[in-house]
Amino acid sequence: MKSRGDEEEYWNTSKFKAFTFDDDDDELKESKEAVKSLPQLSDQDDGDLVEKVSWSGEPVGSISWSVRETAAAAGGGTDGEPAFPSRIPADAPNVAKVNSGYSLSSLFKGRKAANVAAFADASGDPLGRILAPEIPKPKSEKQAVSLERFRCLQDKMRLLDWSVGTHDGNVITAVLISLKKSLSKEVLIGELASRQTALRHFLNYLSESGDEALLGDIYSALGRTEDAALLQYKRHLSIADEEKRRDFLKGCLSLQFSAEDQSQVRDQLSLLERQMVIEAADRQAERGGKVEIFQRFPRRASIPHMPLITTLYYCCFYHYDQPEGSFSSPLNVRQSFKISEKQFFVTALSARAKQKSWSDVDALFTSRSWLGFTRKKSPLAFQKVVDILHRNAAPVRVLQDYVGLVDDAEARMALAHQHKCHDLVINTYRDSKDRRLLLGYRGKVEAGSAAERKIDELLNDSQIRWKN
Repeated sequence: MKSRGDEEEYWNTSKFKAFTFDDDDDELKESKEAVKSLPQLSDQDDGDLVEKVSWSGEPVGSISWSVRETAAAAGGGTDGEPAFPSRIPADAPNVAKVNSGYSLSSLFKGRKAANVAAFADASGDPLGRILAPEIPKPKSEKQAVSLERFRCLQDKMRLLDWSVGTHDGNVITAVLISLKKSLSKEVLIGELASRQTALRHFLNYLSESGDEALLGDIYSALGRTEDAALLQYKRHLSIADEEKRRDFLKGCLSLQFSAEDQSQVRDQLSLLERQMVIEAADRQAERGGKVEIFQRFPRRASIPHMPLITTLYYCCFYHYDQPEGSFSSPLNVRQSFKISEKQFFVTALSARAKQKSWSDVDALFTSRSWLGFTRKKSPLAFQKVVDILHRNAAPVRVLQDYVGLVDDAEARMALAHQHKCHDLVINTYRDSKDRRLLLGYRGKVEAGSAAERKIDELLNDSQIRWKN
């Protein structure tokens, strides 16, 4: 027998120590990391907890997730619980959508989220405590359930109708993917024709997954000729070669578009053909090195495939003075494609201001009255005109003319101060007989400048009757 002191010495000096999570053992480290990775349970509702359960680690509800889950299910059932009810009664009622209690996650486990008590396992723990951690599970252990138990067409359609009744897009998509694999194309299209909700989900799935062939077949079978035509038309976007795209668009003219769409396809073909003519001529002129505009402003890109307004801008920049009969003439482009006056004006203004061609800019605004007088007129507010000119580094002498045409007096003075249009500010203070404001503005202009001399002359003018 050891004395009490000996026992205490034994325990205090023993090489063994009690278990803690701080031990260096590898297995304990893994256990510790697993525990730390568990998310804290919150007071969220049961439906939210069910939506988070996914052994795959992917967002529950995405189409890619639905595809993978359904693909895994195609391999046959396991010892786990069924994903879908083993039998759909013919008179099965639809499930209301109010805070939908369904997700593919819950259906793959054969449970309804609305009843949390049903999720308790043998130990009595609710699902929220058992399955809350989203720890990836090995694929070999993944619960997969086959939908192949629904063998006859009648059972398959009952399953589809039941899925539509859940009002859950993920459930409907999963069932449709299974039917796509197990039914012939003709049978599937025939059944979906009378089920508009399922049809919409299926068309959306095919569009997102890029199955254009089946999508086109469905449109054709259901007589949706305009949808089929638009689907065919979209393929031109992937054709980079101009000649091949042109030929493809020519073929699209025979498709059954609506009248409006037919006109737009024709305009696009016409625009592409025009762009090809302009590009060939400009490329040759650029290589020749004899056209000044291409030397001063080298082209940064070719024009084919560009939008209409970009094409107009290009023509206003490089071919502004071309005769109206020329393909590259801005006026010809405007007339051929019925571009509005305002759109043409803004595009031409931007292009000519970019080139610092201020005489052309001025000519855009000049209009002549029936008495022969000229005045500046614009389809665009002059405040926006000033903004465009300023962005293109217009000098003060140019900006000042258009700032003075702004209707609102307060906005006009704010722009005059912002862009240092001294003459405009000085003349405004002179006309309003405001000596105090004029004297204050004198301190803002550069010493010895023309603006300062002009202010001094006005302040010393005895003919002006100042109001202050």
